[in-house]
Amino acid sequence: MTLTRSQTAELLEQHGLAPRRAFGQNFVVEPETVRRIASLAGVDASHHVVEIGAGLGALTMALAETNAQVLAVEIDSGIVQVLRENVRTLTNVRVVHDDAMQLDWVALLSAAPSWTVVANLPYNVATPLVADLLDDVPQVKRLLVMVQKEVAQRFVAQPGSDAFGAVSVKVNYWATSRIVGEVSSAVFLPRPRVASSLVEIVRRETPAVAAPFVEMFALVRQGFATRRKMLRRALDGEVTGEDFTASGVDPQARAEQLTLDDWSRLTLAVIARKQART
Repeated sequence: MTLTRSQTAELLEQHGLAPRRAFGQNFVVEPETVRRIASLAGVDASHHVVEIGAGLGALTMALAETNAQVLAVEIDSGIVQVLRENVRTLTNVRVVHDDAMQLDWVALLSAAPSWTVVANLPYNVATPLVADLLDDVPQVKRLLVMVQKEVAQRFVAQPGSDAFGAVSVKVNYWATSRIVGEVSSAVFLPRPRVASSLVEIVRRETPAVAAPFVEMFALVRQGFATRRKMLRRALDGEVTGEDFTASGVDPQARAEQLTLDDWSRLTLAVIARKQART
C-alpha cells in the first residue's frame, strides 16, 4: 500500500492543499521508488525508523510494510492531517507534527538506543539537518536519505574534488558515506528541476580522528569560509607557523586539499601550543 501520482493529486485537491515551496515539498508519487527506498533501508521489526518530511505518507506506508517501528515527522499542518488519516490503521506508525529543525531529537528518540533515518529530505533543509543529526543525536546510527544530487556529492566528496567542503569533512568525521542510487525527477510531484540521489550514511563507533569536534570544526569552518585562500591566510589569527610546522600541514595548501587526518593534526598542534602557554 502506497500512493500513486493520481492518488496524490486527488488527495491534495480534496483537501484544498498544494505542495509548498517554503517547506521544500516534492512528493514521491511512484510506488516502485518508495518500495525501493524501503528495501535499501534494510529495516525490519527489530528496527526503529525516523522519517523526516513524511508528506502524505507514501514512503511512510512502504516503511510500515517492513514491520519496523516508524516515527513520521511532518511540519505542514494541512498535510499532517491527511497523513494521519492515511496511516490511521497502521499500528507501527506514529506521526509527529513538528519542525525537524527545532525538535528535541534526543528526547524524542529516547524510546530506543538506535534509530535509522529514512527520508526524502526537503531540499531546503537537507544539509543542515544531516549535519545536526550527526553532531547532536547519537541515537541516529544510520541514515538513508534522498537529497539533491549535488548535495549527495558534497556528503561523499573527497579532498581535492570540486564538491569537497566543510560538510564533507563533517560527514567523514562522524560516519562513512556512499551514494547507493539515483532518482529521476519524474517520480516527484511537483517535478523538480534537479535530479536526486540516495545517500547512505553510517555512524562510526568513534570519530575517524583524534581531534576534538568543537576545536577541529572551528578551524574547518574558518578554512572553508575563504576556501580559495592559502591556509596561512585563511587561518590567520588562529593558526601559527609553529602549528603548521608541528602538524606537517603545508601553509600554502587550501582547505579543500586537506584530508581529515590533516585537519586533525593541525587542530591538535594548535591545542598543544595553547596549552603550553597557559
